[in-house]
Amino acid sequence: MPHDHDHDHPHDHPHDHGDPHGEDAEPRWKHDGVRVIPGDQLDSNTAQTPGMFRQAAVNAARVGAQKIWAGTVAIQPNAKTGVHHHGALESVIYVVSGQARMRWGDKLEYVAEAGPGDFIFVPPYVPHQEINASTSEPLQCVLVRSDNEAVVVNIEGVEPVEKPESVYWVDPIHKAPAA
Repeated sequence: MPHDHDHDHPHDHPHDHGDPHGEDAEPRWKHDGVRVIPGDQLDSNTAQTPGMFRQAAVNAARVGAQKIWAGTVAIQPNAKTGVHHHGALESVIYVVSGQARMRWGDKLEYVAEAGPGDFIFVPPYVPHQEINASTSEPLQCVLVRSDNEAVVVNIEGVEPVEKPESVYWVDPIHKAPAA
């Protein structure tokens, strides 16, 4: 397939199709291209934290991912996880169903809630705890981390403050709620 370029260079492009070594060779992207991981075939052999159930979908071992880890987490009604962090990794949590309550800080002194369709960002090394704020519905989330390692550092002995401070996302677009 010819490509139009403003410059001339004799190398293969990642979007070239097929293998130049013969008609019987397998197409280039057949086994190294898109992967579909069925939701009922996730791997629970991943780092766990008490109170939650993580399953890996995308990582180095399963699909050859080099720069991300993705999976799911489930927390039963009215349950909470142990306090933990994910080392140098950034994490994104997408709430599929249920009501997530996140506590974070050295003594879990901050709190915020998120519902279906909301995203939660957890920076590196931030001690945090996920809580299912519902007494009747499981909390189901999708997790994505910035490396293919499933880094989980569970922290023992944290004495949470009794009444955490509610934190709202406030910026030029999102105003603080009225007092």
